[in-house]
Amino acid sequence: MRVIAGEHRGRRLAAVPGKGTRPTTDKVKESIFNMIGPYFDGGWALDLYAGTGGLGIEALSRGADRAVFVERDQKAFAVVKENVSTCRLDDYAELYRMDAERAIRTLSTRNQKFDLVFLDPPYAQQKIVEEIEMLQELGMLADGAWIVAEHDIADSFPDAIGHCVKDRAAKYGDTAVTVYYYDLEPHA
Repeated sequence: MRVIAGEHRGRRLAAVPGKGTRPTTDKVKESIFNMIGPYFDGGWALDLYAGTGGLGIEALSRGADRAVFVERDQKAFAVVKENVSTCRLDDYAELYRMDAERAIRTLSTRNQKFDLVFLDPPYAQQKIVEEIEMLQELGMLADGAWIVAEHDIADSFPDAIGHCVKDRAAKYGDTAVTVYYYDLEPHA
């Protein structure tokens, strides 16, 4: 695994030992960023199931101002910390070792709005629809935010979740990616 583009392009990222995590492959990562726009002009990213931190680090490398990494697993959390430090991104990253729901509730108290959210939970435990609803209810999405959900190809999601409208979906082997766009404008 490596950083694909931007300021930290080519930098290798450590993997989590064992089979407890399923890191996003470079191919899928590149496709995700091609879907949502290859580079960013600032903004905040939330990597809710960070794993190795690869998606949040990629967002920082491509121009996001800051990224918040959330990972509950101790080994994976240590790898996120290592990868953030290896890329010299400590000043642009916040790391939280807790589960996703607790992290959403904790972060909501700061009134921080995210421009980019990555949801890549363990496939068997995904609560993607509920988490997208919670992010909206707690006012955590900036207008125009992108929500990228990585999930099992057997899972399907509605065309809209509140104000989050499905923009596109793609499949890569056993993995599927569904991208939502947060739009407060009313649609006919």
